[in-house]
Amino acid sequence: MLNIDTNTLLNAIPRPRLKLTSFLSVFLAASMSLPLMADEEVNVYSARKEALIKPMLDRFEEETGVTVNLITGSADALLRRLQVEGEYSPADIFITVDAGRLHRAKQANVLQPFQSANIDALVPEHLRDADDYWYSLSQRSRTIFYAKDRVKPSELSSYEALADSQWKGRICVRSSGNIYNQSLVASMIEADGEEATSNWVKGLMSNLARPPFGGDTDLLKAVATGVCDVTIANTYYFGRMMRSDNAMDQLVAEKVGVFWANQGADDRGVHMNVSGAGITAASVNKASAIKLIEFLLSDEAQTWYADVNNEYPVVQGIAPPVNLATFGAFKTDKISLTKLGDNNLKAVKIMDAAGWK
Repeated sequence: MLNIDTNTLLNAIPRPRLKLTSFLSVFLAASMSLPLMADEEVNVYSARKEALIKPMLDRFEEETGVTVNLITGSADALLRRLQVEGEYSPADIFITVDAGRLHRAKQANVLQPFQSANIDALVPEHLRDADDYWYSLSQRSRTIFYAKDRVKPSELSSYEALADSQWKGRICVRSSGNIYNQSLVASMIEADGEEATSNWVKGLMSNLARPPFGGDTDLLKAVATGVCDVTIANTYYFGRMMRSDNAMDQLVAEKVGVFWANQGADDRGVHMNVSGAGITAASVNKASAIKLIEFLLSDEAQTWYADVNNEYPVVQGIAPPVNLATFGAFKTDKISLTKLGDNNLKAVKIMDAAGWK
């Protein structure tokens, strides 16, 4: 398997204004080219790190004889690369995280719709694009985390309730530029409407212990060390820290608790997001690409993929990883994840207007 990290190679990619001949010369000179045509191969651009995807691609090669060529990098960098390469892109599959990012790829016209009876049978309708441009591979929840020694679970209920005055000076969040927060707000627009969501964001901002900062891991550490009492983060970060030997990570696992938001009998359930895959508009290996996505939804792949990524399977009936199972059962929001992309611009505008920096 060929594996190239795109982060060290992006500067070699020409801007769209360059002539095709210039583009190809730079592309080849940097040893970045992948075969454009083949009967039994598939070229993957993955925003998931090599260790989190390559073993399953190796298994796919062993079982099918289809060669997989892998390039990894950041989601934004890979999307830009697909746009630059256009119809000459060697990529067949784009794998990334968050429905909002998958929507951006769709809107950028770098994906094509595709259908598979096998995939449709495995991926619930709300976990795939309404127009068949992408399908989910794994799930993560963005829920509430709290300091066990300063907050009682009975004090918590929903995302909406975090705007209540009892949380004044007690909440930490990361930047509004983060796609995970944008998707959460987008889901709340769908559930509560724009006006109610705007009021919620304003209330949340008034309850911050300090201005938005860091990433999800930093937020969990902040709760554990007393900077704030409550935060909103993705479950896989906490799952990863639970399995770590690092002293700070162990402190977080000991001091911080998981609370499933919006679990009331008449409530919608906790917000879920996904990692997912789409077939590129330029793909010349579409049959092999579909075969690979079907494989990533097999019982074997779903079990391994969820465990290594500390995420939940998308295929029903497959148990979550052991460490995530300790969080207990919970009700999930069944909103179509297509809505997260549709509402993204509205979410960003609301966050900006409320001063969520």
